[in-house]
Amino acid sequence: MQAEQIKQMIEEGLPNSQVQVFGDDGQHFDAIVVSEEFAGKSMVQQHRMVYATLGGKMEEGSIHALALKTYTPEAWSKAK
Repeated sequence: MQAEQIKQMIEEGLPNSQVQVFGDDGQHFDAIVVSEEFAGKSMVQQHRMVYATLGGKMEEGSIHALALKTYTPEAWSKAK
């Protein structure tokens, strides 16, 4: 699995999100996801939303590890 594939899957599952995915070993990745969909949700809920976009790739082992940072657009502008 490549970082670009993960990015596309997240963007398809969370339309209008901003997604950056990093990783070069094919199994361990870091992602930053900014989405309005995260408003009012806990961090756990936000991460579950992202994992849901991956269609079981975590469970089947195509992605061994995905370190997530999730933000609403407002939180992202403060974090930058």
